[in-house]
Parts: sequence; structure tokens; C-alpha cells
Amino acid sequence: MSEEAKWYVVHTYSGYENAVAATIEKAAENRKMQDLILEIKIPMETVTEVHESQTKTVERKIFPGYVLIKMIMTDESWHLVRNVRGVTGFVGSANKAVPLTEEEIQQLGIEKHEIVVGYEVGSTVKVTDGPLAGFLGTVDEIETDKSRVRVIVSMFGRETPVDLDFDQVEAVD
Repeated sequence: MSEEAKWYVVHTYSGYENAVAATIEKAAENRKMQDLILEIKIPMETVTEVHESQTKTVERKIFPGYVLIKMIMTDESWHLVRNVRGVTGFVGSANKAVPLTEEEIQQLGIEKHEIVVGYEVGSTVKVTDGPLAGFLGTVDEIETDKSRVRVIVSMFGRETPVDLDFDQVEAVD
């Protein structure tokens, strides 16, 4: 039981995603397995549709036919999820469910990691990594969703904007 919770993808009949998620949640609650099945998500996106000069904002499933579950994989939790009506199986090989990698989790935006940077737009920073290591510059733009920062660096007497990762710069006191 010391295994940590991981995100798994469950394949469902298309259109049954909400019913499957609700059933799994209810079953985990009834069997007192909330410590094994922690979170259930159906990735959604907000889309604005335009039909004959009318705009309508709708929520749409990003991956129809799939439900994401953060769970600790045990025989009991596997059986609980697998035996829910509408579930066709876990994504993986044969009877072995394969968890999502950290990279896949970040790309899907399932878990939001709050990033706190020690500088703001207008701050002076020092480049710590890459070909411009050692250069000082001024923060021009911060893109937290992409973990990127645009720094204006003075090179050869010219102001040059450079896009860097958060871990490539540090604040100068």
C-alpha cells in the first residue's frame, strides 16, 4: 500500500464519461476506498461556436471516451474501476494499466503546479544557464503557463529580447 497515487486513463463507451465518473466516485465512497481512488477528471475545453451569426460558448470533452483517474493501483481498486458499467478497460497493455508520465500530466494540464518566481516585469535578473550565462538583463514578460520569461539583454550595444526558462535566470538583489 506504500505505492503513491498515479494518473491512469480509463476507456469508456463514448457519451458515458460522466456516468462512469459518477459511478466510480459513488462506488469508492460506498466501499470506503477514497484513500485509493483520489480524483476523477474528464478533460474539458471551452469552445465558442459561431452558427449563422450567433455565437455560443460550449464545454466540450477534449478526449471523448476517456476518463482520467488518480488512484493507487491495487487489485481492489482495479476491480472497482474495471467492473463499472460503461468501462471497457484501462489504457495500457493487456490487463496491465500504464500510468501517465509526469510529462504527459503537464501537457494535459491535469495538475496545475503553482510557480512562484522571485522577480517581476522590470526586475533585473542574471542569466545562469545557456550561451548567455553571466549576462544581466531586464524582465520584459513572464509566461507562467509556459514556464518562460522574456529578458532584454544588452549585447553588442543593442537591446536584444531573449526567451528563457524560469530555471535559467535568477533575481539580482
